[in-house]
Amino acid sequence: MSIPFKPIETRRLYQQIADQIRGLIQGGQFVPGARLPAERDLAHQLGVSRPSLREALIALEIDGSVEIRSGSGVYVCTPVERPAHMIRSMGESPSELMQARAAIEGTVAALACARMTPEGLASLYSTIQAMRIDIADGRDPLEQDRQFHLAIAGLSGNSVLVRIVRDLFDERHSPISAQLSVRFDSREGWRAALSEHESIYAALEAADPLLAQAAMRMHLDASKKRWLGD
Repeated sequence: MSIPFKPIETRRLYQQIADQIRGLIQGGQFVPGARLPAERDLAHQLGVSRPSLREALIALEIDGSVEIRSGSGVYVCTPVERPAHMIRSMGESPSELMQARAAIEGTVAALACARMTPEGLASLYSTIQAMRIDIADGRDPLEQDRQFHLAIAGLSGNSVLVRIVRDLFDERHSPISAQLSVRFDSREGWRAALSEHESIYAALEAADPLLAQAAMRMHLDASKKRWLGD
């Protein structure tokens, strides 16, 4: 007997949005060279958040369907025939990724307070100093940023949490997250991140788990806004 099961939807939200926009392009509703509606209007018409729409537009730009021109808008490129479910996976949704990091790393920071040592604090301070030097020299301190978060995870004493924090951070190298970084990483953004790291450090130094948790979550929420806005 044939049972009419429906396929399980596994595509990420930004993939679904991107596929719908591409379908409109291929259907002729948006012709090559045309500018898409303003972001606010398009998000409203699709019934999605603006961060999710931005992720979809970045995916479409990577895929060659649109061109995002800073200060001008999003323009349609010549469409290319593709099968259904056209947008391949380009990584986790950056907004969902940062939400997960805030939830997990906030707890990690609180756990690290109970196991903090002078050596651990010295290591974190050294990483902050190296980050400051990179920023002053005009370099993106991404590796120093990574080491800071992994060091705190290591101080939690939980190897599973270390692996989770590492894997979530390294998702930054996925195509969609990397493209967002190219567009929105800036000296000002990195200076803000440095200040937030200093706040996390101060909370850990004070051995205040609730303050450390709040400082970490505030940092990652701010990072999400720097990437995608509200």
